[in-house]
Amino acid sequence: MLLTACSTIARAGIALRRQAVLFRTAHHSDLLEIELGRRNIPFVKYGGLRFLEAAHVKDVLAILRWAENPRDAVAGLRVLQLLPGIGPATARGVLAQLSEEAFATGALARVSPPPAAAELWPGLSRLIARLRDTNIAWQGQIGLVRDWYQPLLDRLYDYPAARAGDLDQLEQITSGYTSRERFLTELTLDPPDASGAQAGRPLLDEDYLILSTIHSAKGQEWDTVFILNLVDGCIPSDMATGRPEQIDEERRLLYVAMTRAREHLYLVQPRRFYRTQQPRHGRAHILAPRSRFLPDEILGLFARVDGSPFAPTADGHSASPVPRVDISSRLREMWR
Repeated sequence: MLLTACSTIARAGIALRRQAVLFRTAHHSDLLEIELGRRNIPFVKYGGLRFLEAAHVKDVLAILRWAENPRDAVAGLRVLQLLPGIGPATARGVLAQLSEEAFATGALARVSPPPAAAELWPGLSRLIARLRDTNIAWQGQIGLVRDWYQPLLDRLYDYPAARAGDLDQLEQITSGYTSRERFLTELTLDPPDASGAQAGRPLLDEDYLILSTIHSAKGQEWDTVFILNLVDGCIPSDMATGRPEQIDEERRLLYVAMTRAREHLYLVQPRRFYRTQQPRHGRAHILAPRSRFLPDEILGLFARVDGSPFAPTADGHSASPVPRVDISSRLREMWR
């Protein structure tokens, strides 16, 4: 439905690059990106960092996450295995010992590490203790992490000088966040902009569709704007509904997204989310509740269009599913 609307608007004289699809979190556009590629529709995406996939950046973030939540076993396993002589089994044993002491701040210092890790172990213990100290200011914490991590960066990875540039970028990004908790939450929901984050101008055509996270869309305007996933859990994000002020911030984000449109605004609410790990033709799903920011009282202000193939018909029954495709016949036709 969304791609059909984009094409219709383009035929009406609004170029693709004057249209934008906005979303709360970078991965919300994954399926759309696949479909755009399948249809050879060029696009540029803003928001999301490729360098967050780099191992050395993940290492630093794992240290911060483990300090933020000592029970984060995934982060703890990654941090412990940075040290020489520590593999998965030893790391799990260390976490079990820490659990027996209820993850007390000084528990790590009382662990006896393997001989190969003995040199770096006291530094790691002091680092985690300092990061867990609420009196230590957030600004500068990545600097503390890097001081301990630098020898490992040189040992574990090729081109450590180039990788240090990524950590410089990460450290610069932290200056825009008031707390470590906020930084880690926002980094998960919407990785901030940096070099290499943009897909680059497409080569298929001089026209292209804009895909952008809401954060990256601030200050921009387009003639037509589509906002994806207007459901609770996406907008507002399920990671930002713990406190009233977080919900207020999510509402402001939706306001920012809606006011990016000059002429046409489309709010897209999926009917359902299909479950993973089910048979190929499985239909197990959960219903998607409309965002709390769009209560029934204001729905009359919108023109509502149902593009679902399973939408109720005029007689109240569900429409027929999408027709089955005879793959065998299609393949035979291709080889004729």
